Amino acid sequence: MKPRSLMFTLYGEYIQYYGGEIWVGSLIQLMSGFGISESSVRGAILRMVQKNLLQVRKKGNKSYYSITEQGKRRVEDGVNRVYAAPQAAWDGKWRILSYSFPEEKRELRNEIRKELSWTGFGMISNSTWISPNPLENQVMAMIKNYKIEENTILFSSSDVVSHTSESIIAKGWDIGQVSENYNRFIEKYLPELEELRDKALTNRLTDEECFIKRTNIVHEYRKFLFQDPGFPRDLLPKDWVGSRARELFWNIHQLIAIPSIRYFESINETDPDQEIKPIRDKAINPFKEVYV
Repeated sequence: MKPRSLMFTLYGEYIQYYGGEIWVGSLIQLMSGFGISESSVRGAILRMVQKNLLQVRKKGNKSYYSITEQGKRRVEDGVNRVYAAPQAAWDGKWRILSYSFPEEKRELRNEIRKELSWTGFGMISNSTWISPNPLENQVMAMIKNYKIEENTILFSSSDVVSHTSESIIAKGWDIGQVSENYNRFIEKYLPELEELRDKALTNRLTDEECFIKRTNIVHEYRKFLFQDPGFPRDLLPKDWVGSRARELFWNIHQLIAIPSIRYFESINETDPDQEIKPIRDKAINPFKEVYV
């Protein structure tokens, strides 16, 4: 687990609901539970500050870190995709982004490709990306953030003359591989769900164990944001395995949610001069769809 990636998970899963900032000492203690040393945490913080993903607020001899606007967009996009209820119906429109960068902007072009992949777009040619999801606002925010208005064109269309929707999907995404990865997730975590239920019933789980397990499964499930574009249900295969994986994720997440939050609150040392009203209910259950 890389320190930067874990920090994004911690901000999205906990810190954003507790004032949006954290004392570096609390962050070091939380991340030590995942085998990450203090020097690694401080090094990751420095790099994230340099990349304008984190910002610091000094109070006496203490440093409090929060996500910048640029980092917040990344966190919020991720949280929304992890916890939002899946779309039921497709509106019939493809969102298509085309770009052209000179060779001296190759690094920027690679960064845009990562952003588009993260957002759920599929690449159907070297400079053309496509999605059936209503992502206009997110893409326009990305274009504005990177100041690439002159290099990009975003448009939507309900008609693709040369290809069927199925062939477009096959061209832009490897749904078979995504399905395989979901099956592996289920094979790994289904036995863990049974074990956690047994331990919870017999009071054999500490708050710290719950925090580490919940954070780990969120971190693992977040990886699907780079693979699964989150298609509307009517564009997915029948009996889509991703739905079963999501239900399993929900069951584990909620089984250990309260002790996980309790542990975070015991470690999270806030600035006594800051009036912070935690959104505890949201931290416990951020899902926008309830499974039964």
